[in-house]
Amino acid sequence: MAVTENRYVDREKSWLAFNFRVLQEAADERVPLLDRMRFLGIFSNNLDEFFRVRYAAIRRLSISGQASEKLLGGISAQKLLKEITEIVISQQSESLRILNVIEKELEDQQIYMINESEIPASQEQFVKDYFIQKVSPELVTIILNDLAEFPLLKDTSGYLAIKLVIKPKEKLSIIDKLKSKKDIRYAVIEIPKNINRFVVLPSINDKQYIILLDDLIRYNLHNIFNIFDYDSISAHMIKITRDAQLDLDSDLNKSFLEKVSSSVKDRRIGEPVRFIYDQNIEKDTLKFFLENMGIDAKESIIPGGRYHNRRDYMDFPNLGRYDLLYKTNIPLPLKDLSLEGSMLKKIDEKDYLVNAPYQSYSYIIKFLREAALDPYVSSIKITLYRLAKNSQIISSLISAAKNGKKVTVQIELQARFDEASNIFYAEQMQTEGIHLIFGVKGLKVHSKICLVERIENGKLKRYGIISTGNFNESTAKIYTDVSLFTAHQEILKDVSKVFDFFMVNYRIHRYRHLIVSPHYTRTRFYKLIDREILNANLGKSAYIKLKMNSLSDVKMIDKLYDASRAGVKIRLIIRGICSIVPGIKGMSENIEAISIVDNYLEHSRVYIFGNNNNPEVYISSADLMTRNIDARVEVTCPIYDEDIKTELIDTFDLGWKGNVKARFHSEKLDNKYRLRGDNPVFRAQLETYKYYEERLK
Repeated sequence: MAVTENRYVDREKSWLAFNFRVLQEAADERVPLLDRMRFLGIFSNNLDEFFRVRYAAIRRLSISGQASEKLLGGISAQKLLKEITEIVISQQSESLRILNVIEKELEDQQIYMINESEIPASQEQFVKDYFIQKVSPELVTIILNDLAEFPLLKDTSGYLAIKLVIKPKEKLSIIDKLKSKKDIRYAVIEIPKNINRFVVLPSINDKQYIILLDDLIRYNLHNIFNIFDYDSISAHMIKITRDAQLDLDSDLNKSFLEKVSSSVKDRRIGEPVRFIYDQNIEKDTLKFFLENMGIDAKESIIPGGRYHNRRDYMDFPNLGRYDLLYKTNIPLPLKDLSLEGSMLKKIDEKDYLVNAPYQSYSYIIKFLREAALDPYVSSIKITLYRLAKNSQIISSLISAAKNGKKVTVQIELQARFDEASNIFYAEQMQTEGIHLIFGVKGLKVHSKICLVERIENGKLKRYGIISTGNFNESTAKIYTDVSLFTAHQEILKDVSKVFDFFMVNYRIHRYRHLIVSPHYTRTRFYKLIDREILNANLGKSAYIKLKMNSLSDVKMIDKLYDASRAGVKIRLIIRGICSIVPGIKGMSENIEAISIVDNYLEHSRVYIFGNNNNPEVYISSADLMTRNIDARVEVTCPIYDEDIKTELIDTFDLGWKGNVKARFHSEKLDNKYRLRGDNPVFRAQLETYKYYEERLK
């Protein structure tokens, strides 16, 4: 079939459509007010990372002049940058509108967001004292006019661009004062990051007041600049985003740890890729900053509102108003698996699956703590990608090493934006005698596997975890991920081979059960899809159900188109990027695709192939993106336990029935909600929690 104009959706635009779904949650009146603020913060934080990574990568292509049609689906890099900027400006405008609506609704709840001109007289002293005691000692203020070199502005900070119009000297005559050029001074104030952005003021008659730190600083500008005799002073917020790509040097005398550490530090001087400014800023002030920062039309220059760095809204204070937040569902226990007895003994009898955050992540921690203390455990091996702050995973591994276990950790130093954290943990583990592996050259290690080796009756016995998500107890509270506990010796023999590959990269292993990227995922998935095509051609039952974060690999999409044309029924639950175009006659009429964006971040990857009504079910660390298939170490694991198979199929189907938070993927990227029609309200995440409650009865 010839390539048509609507064969694929551009991945960057599809991602922006996903982020707009996050913004839809902020606008949704069914979402509690304070959670709507949180979604605004998530939208902004996502956009920051998009510009630092994806926009920056396209900009590099544009500047280099390299042919980019293959990467960008036929559109030039320059045109795509322009279109992205237009979409972002529109989305930013919508986010400001939504913020204004939320603030008005907060006022109905006696919660007031005020600026520096709205501070009640009874609170003025509090604001002044707060500034002097907490804010002033943290402020970095720079007068810019006479500097030989313009200071480097960080892309993780917000700044107030200050303009001071100095009074003319008194000795001048009135005529000379009129003729004289205005003495203008420019300055910049970095908004401190270690002080909460939202300052809660004393309440008045049950009314609660919040002022942004930016406005608290504005209120105290004279306190900062009182050495200048000025006619006027103004302050407008600006924000810069820099290219966050790591450029590792080739110095053979440096360790990989040193190279990554150095490259992370160099991010602060990365090329600017986006500049956001308060659209009310004076033209001369804007011109001064753009010229001195070397920013021109090659960058994305975006007019915004009075406040930027709205990612801080993720930490908007709850003010004790839990009635304005989603009800927190307590993570459920697993049936027949106690946190008090030995987990290894129970896992030896059968496989278990934890679906967090519906079920307790404590089982993962308990597994590692037990292994750390068990005198018969000889070794623990684990892959780490993103870790929690004050990680209990790391504590358990250090405890194991101190108890004489051989602990091997494959830690990915190039986990995007977690590099500094991972470097810190790597150095800590090295000090404790843990054997570290820093990946495979040219490949990121994204697999989520843990292997425990135990000596039983003089023989080696293996226990393990294979997961769709990171070993991170913090994100496990909000990311939906499944983790398999197993003592299936053949599967775990394959897991052991993956760790062997980390240490001896030139030896490519054969796996009997696992599907491992970059060597086998593409071909094995093609075979699984081909079998469904064959079954459809033979008139047998044929279907594919796939749940993942992103689908953008063109060859995999083409394979799914082939399956659709053969009559295979394909259902896709894809949270983020979806480059496939569903529902096109002659190409994809048997493909349906939805996205679920709700209180939890959908993160698990579950792949189900009908196999003529004898379904094969897999869990995976890999999305169906080219990087995951061909340029990362990923692990996809078959599920053999019939109860767990049924559970994963059931929970997929619960997601598919969703009609509250489900939107259709389409070529138009219009994020249309799935309409209920005559069907009752079915909120998939809530129904999934109820499903696990029922299983306990």
